[in-house]
Order: sequence, then C-alpha cells, then structure tokens
Amino acid sequence: MHHMVDNLRFGVIGLGLRTSLAVAAHQPARGFEVAVLCDTDPAALVRAAERIGVPGIDTCGDYRKLLERSDIDAVVVMTPDDTHEAIAIDCLRAGKAVYLEKPIAITIESCDAILRAAYETGTRLYVGHNMRHMGVVRRMRDIIARGDIGAPKTVWVRHFVSYGGDYYFKDWHAERDRTTGLLLQKGAHDLDVVHWLAGGYTERVSAFGDLMVYGDLPRREEGTPRPAGWLKEFDWPPTARRDLNHRVEVEDVSVMNMRLDNGVIAAYQQCHFAPDYFRNYTVIGTEGRLENFGDGPGDVVKVWNSGPTGYRGDADIAYRVPDAAGSHGGADGSIMAEFARFVREGGATDTSPVAARMSVAAGYMATLSLRDGGTPLDVPPLDPELAGYFDRGQVR
Repeated sequence: MHHMVDNLRFGVIGLGLRTSLAVAAHQPARGFEVAVLCDTDPAALVRAAERIGVPGIDTCGDYRKLLERSDIDAVVVMTPDDTHEAIAIDCLRAGKAVYLEKPIAITIESCDAILRAAYETGTRLYVGHNMRHMGVVRRMRDIIARGDIGAPKTVWVRHFVSYGGDYYFKDWHAERDRTTGLLLQKGAHDLDVVHWLAGGYTERVSAFGDLMVYGDLPRREEGTPRPAGWLKEFDWPPTARRDLNHRVEVEDVSVMNMRLDNGVIAAYQQCHFAPDYFRNYTVIGTEGRLENFGDGPGDVVKVWNSGPTGYRGDADIAYRVPDAAGSHGGADGSIMAEFARFVREGGATDTSPVAARMSVAAGYMATLSLRDGGTPLDVPPLDPELAGYFDRGQVR
C-alpha cells in the first residue's frame, strides 16, 4: 500500500454506462486518481480517457493484466452485471481492494460466492450502492433518526422510469441471463434504501409483473449496433420506440410486497413507461409519515406528524434536499471518497456488502415469485459467519 502522502491509484474495469463514476474516481486533489483504464472495447477506452481528462492514460484490454501490476492499489469494477462474480473474485484473489458497482450480482449464489471470496482472502470489498449517498435518502434517514415520525412501520416506494425503454430495453439489460430482471437490476437500489430506512432486511416476498409495452416493439437484428442517438434522443409516447434489443425478456412493470425481519411491511413498484423519472418514498411510523416530492437537490421531503386531519398539502415540516454538484445528485463523488478512505483505513462505511446481498436476494426471490404467479417466497439467509465478518468491518 502506498504511503499516506501518495495518491491512491485506481484501475477501472468496464467503461460503459457508469463512466460518470470513473470521472468521480479521478480526484487527485482529494488523494485518489484513476491510473489505468480497462475495457474490451478500444473505442470505449478512448471516450473514457477524454471524459476523465487524462490524455495518454494507461489502458488495457484484459483486466487480468491490470491485476499483475503492483502500482495499482484498488480496482473499480463497472462491467455488466453477469460478469461481476468472475471478475470481482479474480480481483479479490489478486489482493486488490474492490469497488463493485451495484447490483453485486444477478443471483443469490453469485453474491454469496463474492462475499465468501472477500472473507477467505481478507481483501477489502466495497459495493457501490450510491443511493446511500444521495441527499434525499440521507435526509429521509435523518428525519427518521430524529424521531419525527416515531418508529417506522411501513415503507412504500413508487418508481417511475420515463427513460426505461431507452435505458433498459435497447441493450443487455433486456436479457434475463444477464440481469435476471429489472426488479433486481434496477430495484436493488430501492430495496437497499427500504432496508436502510426501515432498519431490517426482507425475509418474505410476493410479486406480480409483466412485459406490457416493450414486448411488441421493433427490435434490432442481433449483432447490430445501438442507434447513433442512443441515450441522447428519446421518443414519446413509449410505443414510438424502435431499435430495441434483439431479445426482450424482462418485465416493464413490477410490483412487490415484502415483510422484513423486524416486522416492517414494505412495497416497491416499478414502471418503465412513465412520462417522468423519479422515486417517490412514503414512510409511515407510529407518530407520523414522510414523503418526498422529487428526489434531487433542492427538492422537498414533507412530514405530517399532527392529526388526525383531512388532506393537508402544506404538511407540518418541510425539509429541503441539500444542494450538491455532480452525477447522481453528488452521490458519485462522495461514495468514491468513502471508498478511498475505506481502502486506506478500513472501518465502517455507509454502504455494506451484506446489505447489497440482501437487496439482490429480495429482488431475486421477488422475480421468481412474479414469474410463478405471485407465490410468496422466503429469502434465503446469509451464512452467519459471513454476515459477522462484514458486520465487524471485514475483520476476522
């Protein structure tokens, strides 16, 4: 490990949709920088080097070459979800601290294999659930901790995804063997937030879902590139979309109900053809409720904790979501700073590999439930030995 005065040197593996995170990982003034970029696509390497602003940065096509280098302190893994298990385990075994983008993996078995590799090697593992660093989520957590709504008892999440047809149905996200489904891939964020706000993990789920809009739209031939305006130009209404992935196998509407291990009841709903894009959380406790209106900097979280009354649009307290700059409401920059501190010093972090596993486990079992007509299913527990290791801050 480098001496404190030297910057941490990161290698980044996978420069696709989360390249904004690679930009956030390059903050030389804060003690960490991107030293090597790795991707199987040479064009992606060129684009990423331009975005990060380091001309002539080292690049490689095979991540295993990166793992042989002694001048790299840690790796940031942002490859497609179905590759996480193999790559993360190789990195952990090579002794490189790992930042693994969420979801940790696409099955419970894969998650547990990654956690076990971290346990066996003692190499530090950090999972990039960046919503724990988003202002709206931290604000809601603070409100609950203050006691404004009493003890939380139920959490409801409505997730409107206006760009769903473009973000998730034009590439590998639409294929089950690469994501399991969007209830896991996209929902892992929100299920993690539900767990964090409620103070427990999901133990039983039931879900319904369907492919309602994007199943019948025109698709590209396999092996043809995505359209030139992909992620820049968006069509409306959703039925006007073209050039979908050659395989479309995941649901565009999903609703799931869950019971947590502390008795909290929660619900999560996701729709990929809404006109707007945001997450709406409601948490009801023994003495009131909170709800967010918008989920970005400058938006508001309202609290109603007097009553009983009829509808009151003004609420009892209105909290502003703090200002922030950068991608994902400032979350990408702050999560990278936390990762750098964790690589250097270890210790407690706001994200948690156990929580990351539990959010995937809830989404995975819910996907099995919705594909089996809504059958209620139990979430398999994590091996207590692994849970204990991570709860102690990755100390044996």
